[in-house]
Amino acid sequence: MRLADRTRNFTSFKVVDFVQAAVELEAQGQDVVRMAIGEPGFVTAEPIVDSAIKALAEGKTFYTPPCGIPELRQAIADYYKHSYDLAIDPQRIIVTTGSSAALGMVCDLLLNPGDGFLMSDPGYPCNPNFVRRVDAEPQFVPVDAEGNYQLTAELVAAHWRENTVGVMVASPSNPTGEVISRENLAALYQEVSDRGGSLVVDEIYHGLTYGDEPVASILEITDKAFVVNSFSKYFGMTGWRLGWMVVPDGLAETINVMIQNFYISSPTVAQYAALSAFDPATMSILESRRDEFKERRDFLVPALRELGFGISHVPEGAFYVYADVQAFTDDCEAFCWQLLHEHGVACTPGTDFGHHRSNHHVRFAYTEPLDRLKLGVERMRHALVQPA
Repeated sequence: MRLADRTRNFTSFKVVDFVQAAVELEAQGQDVVRMAIGEPGFVTAEPIVDSAIKALAEGKTFYTPPCGIPELRQAIADYYKHSYDLAIDPQRIIVTTGSSAALGMVCDLLLNPGDGFLMSDPGYPCNPNFVRRVDAEPQFVPVDAEGNYQLTAELVAAHWRENTVGVMVASPSNPTGEVISRENLAALYQEVSDRGGSLVVDEIYHGLTYGDEPVASILEITDKAFVVNSFSKYFGMTGWRLGWMVVPDGLAETINVMIQNFYISSPTVAQYAALSAFDPATMSILESRRDEFKERRDFLVPALRELGFGISHVPEGAFYVYADVQAFTDDCEAFCWQLLHEHGVACTPGTDFGHHRSNHHVRFAYTEPLDRLKLGVERMRHALVQPA
């Protein structure tokens, strides 16, 4: 069968391979400490579930407007006002089928075949494939711990090419949990804007940061950038497949037409459920869960360092630790498979996230309860630390 040439360039999402293998091992009776996939281990907060049940009972099971129900778009706008003191027109807010649909549509909107889009290496594995989907070119910029694994205005200037039309960043980021400071975010936007490009900022881990100051949104700096967010991470609604994006003025109608054709509308019940995501009772639950994530991070980072993993500094956000494994191996994939099959610990090889020194790293997700993380550390201690 003849397939489109672009399909040969798509790369696999390796974390899914490890999750599937872990599920198979568990089906055979083996206990696995899951530190691979970026999915909060908490079930969706009860007020959100209650709203979904209510919506079902009221027969809210039909298509919605393509860009989302007006109540949810307004609720998201109110969230920006409360959390960031920003007045966002609800017409600029587009409800999507998860952040994946948003990221894909932004690429469909901005990229022609042959265009280039700059992104960090390491970075989220699916982003290059969203670019490739429209026969455009993902342009990788190597980043390291010394620069918090983030792009800067200087890096953009150094790597901008003739066919580059924009930049994609994430703050906090996957796989490193690193953030971009307000100052650097402003400089990054200015550099991209001066070159006539578009800036896309993935903010899906906003809410999951652990310092004294909240992470800056690009919307506090400009209304000309694209923001992608999600109900999956902080709000704990991964399986509901719901996200949103905030777009510059004048683009909502074009995106409305795209959604009409691509997937008609986002899941109806999930939209009505998400109306309760911003309620004070729900936010209290989510904040307590954020505190638990911080406790897990504060355990896991020193524990991994003690085992010999290289971690230059404590990540500020998300729920990931990107660790150097050169003390143990120069083949991170073989290392991860061995940990899984022989010791019951699932983590993700650095090769899932790019090319730059990727074979020297693995990503740990601290999404399981603290007692499970401690068990995973003890299993790795048995596997990695040799007796004197």
